[in-house]
Amino acid sequence: MKVVIVGGVAGGATAAARIRRLDERAQIVVFERSGYVSYANCGLPYYIGGVIQDPAELTLQTPESFWRRFRIDMRVRHEVLAIHPAEKTVSVRDLTTGEEFEEHYDKLLLSPGARPARPELPGVEQDRLFTLRTVEDTLRIRRFVEQERPRSVVLAGGGFIGLEMAENLRELGLDVTIVQRPAQLMSPFDTEMASFLHAKLRQRGVKLLLGRTVEGFEQAQGAVRVRLKDEGTLTADMVVLAIGVVPDSHLAKEAGLELGIRDSILVDDRMETSAPDIYAVGDAVQVKHFVTGEDALVSLAGPANRQGRIAADNICGGDSRYPGPQGSSVLKVFDMTAAVTGINERTAKRAGIACDKVYLSPASHAGYYPGGRVMTMKVLFEKETFRLLGAQIVGYEGVDKRIDVLAAAIRAGMSALDLAELDLAYAPPYSSAKDPVNMAGFMIENLARGLVEQFHWDEVDALPRDGSIVLLDVRTGVEHLRGHLAGSVNVPVDELRARLGELPQGKPVYVVCQSALRSYLACRILAQEGFVCRHLAGGYRLYESVMLERAAAQRSFPCGMDRT
Repeated sequence: MKVVIVGGVAGGATAAARIRRLDERAQIVVFERSGYVSYANCGLPYYIGGVIQDPAELTLQTPESFWRRFRIDMRVRHEVLAIHPAEKTVSVRDLTTGEEFEEHYDKLLLSPGARPARPELPGVEQDRLFTLRTVEDTLRIRRFVEQERPRSVVLAGGGFIGLEMAENLRELGLDVTIVQRPAQLMSPFDTEMASFLHAKLRQRGVKLLLGRTVEGFEQAQGAVRVRLKDEGTLTADMVVLAIGVVPDSHLAKEAGLELGIRDSILVDDRMETSAPDIYAVGDAVQVKHFVTGEDALVSLAGPANRQGRIAADNICGGDSRYPGPQGSSVLKVFDMTAAVTGINERTAKRAGIACDKVYLSPASHAGYYPGGRVMTMKVLFEKETFRLLGAQIVGYEGVDKRIDVLAAAIRAGMSALDLAELDLAYAPPYSSAKDPVNMAGFMIENLARGLVEQFHWDEVDALPRDGSIVLLDVRTGVEHLRGHLAGSVNVPVDELRARLGELPQGKPVYVVCQSALRSYLACRILAQEGFVCRHLAGGYRLYESVMLERAAAQRSFPCGMDRT
């Protein structure tokens, strides 16, 4: 059996090695357009920033190492020009010599990945504009930074690559501005959770111009002018386009393979395309989302690796199935960590899923052990069934641990109520006896049992201030003075029992504290004294974060940039 693989990196290289482990006699040929067949795609921004010093560290395998260990013929700088399904051949060009030839296959695996979206805007082809996909792109940016010593950069786009580039270039001392059309960075997160990321970036000196549209680029003397719709012009020494990726599916399209959303390659759960003996994996393929069952594009290394393994199994006569990704991912933003799994609230509503959520702000480990830091968690679940839908966490230490527990719970089909029963490891330096994941389960259990009701940050401003309700702040007087909801009265929770007579009977009580713990305790007191009570999910801390972000987003044009 001869297997030809188009593209290396995560999916293609993983599949090649797996095929060899399953079939010692298979002839395996991999064609990779770039000069590197297996490299640490996710590490590229950190080489630009100097965190990774040696470019060789980015190369996981070389053609020589693949041949020595697996006897796999890895041909870099070879571009596949066309696929001929009827003849079972591909047309290939050697980019070094210019030679073109035909290569026969018994099985073909497509792993072309995705290419950076490059909008058709005036001036987009000039030298000081960069995209980041390959090692060659990385070396070009690093060389430019070292030789030209740029002082400022505009990043168009605020996804994973945009934020990682923002951090690394800012750490090098550049003046960094992120511009994008959406009003929020990192679309996998909901608005209120992204507000913590926005605050961190601004704290570290990154300027955010969100909800703005780039209309084009103009060459200036040793710089680039970035024209914004109805906003004027930014001037920077360099521009990095990081507005997302699109499936690199032109070969499949030209070969007549069926395509899916955004021209992605359509595959079944065996990673088979519509053409016999042709498989496809990675960022270029359409998959079924594990949580919603809807068609999706998920450009992450983990799913690409798993798809490569599954395709290899099936190429070698097995019957492996891909159940779909759930989008588990984690991101470093300076000293902060942000992580997500499953779907967010926007996606649930778009899919017609009736969902509810809890927020909590636990410490990363036991409070009495030094060094603990607060994280903010949002856990989504389906109403009625309590099926886990997704989670988002922003914080510092321990974020990755909790998101992985929640990701495993979703994959295992556990309900949100089951989180309370998880037996998780505990020692004071690492966790609390009631782990944050357990705490999320306890909170959802309280909702299920009717022990408490919630209201949310986006309902606060619509609450009546005409005396028909009681808006009760149960924090300390000092906390209340530092900032509070307009119209709230302050009765600290520890004084509440003795001061119940100050609250008018018959009026609903909306209770607020800093993180929603004391407000829950207050609601339990009030409910047992005959009051109808709700508390603010996520507390004043979450509400304040969103409001501060909204205020920051409305401020003036960024300092240090030109406005014309």
